Amino acid sequence: MNPADPSATSAGPTGSGARRRPGRGTVLGGMVVVGAVIAVADQLTKNWAEATLPLLDPQPFLGEFLQLTLLYNSGAAWGLGAEITPVVTGIQILIVLGVIVFALRAVRSLWYTLALGLILGGALGNIHDRLLRPPGPFHGEVVDFLELPNWPVFNVADMAVVGGAILVVLLGIIGHAPDPVADAAERAAEAEAEEQAEDGDAR
Repeated sequence: MNPADPSATSAGPTGSGARRRPGRGTVLGGMVVVGAVIAVADQLTKNWAEATLPLLDPQPFLGEFLQLTLLYNSGAAWGLGAEITPVVTGIQILIVLGVIVFALRAVRSLWYTLALGLILGGALGNIHDRLLRPPGPFHGEVVDFLELPNWPVFNVADMAVVGGAILVVLLGIIGHAPDPVADAAERAAEAEAEEQAEDGDAR
């Protein structure tokens, strides 16, 4: 094992006992598992909503805080983009591709794997509706059924996408990099360069 290879080092300080970073296979596999669970749960709950709930008739679930209201959405949130459903579908497909590329190229963190898996699964759940539900491919209407006060009706896929995005933001705020090892190596290289520059100025 080459000790200079950053992929073979821990994500924490030397001797900290931090776990080694996951490889590409682990990241991709973790994303696929999380994404598949979310996508399946999303479709199961949508099928249940269609079979159980009356259309556009709010049913109390947690009082007025959370109601179950079945509707079909051809656009995005608040029905925006209903006239350009194929464009919305294309954007969602691009998001999936972007998540996969970013994960393969830059992510070596289990926390980011979880976050991107949530986004991936949520996007795939809604893409399924766009491609396979009536009125036809790229024009399909998304099944929504969860309603909060002053908020557009949503579904499990939407929850996963928003939750994953929030987790990514939180990880950035606390300074957890997508690849902690590479980030630590970059910081060390920058510190060494600054130290060499200061030594040069002092001579």
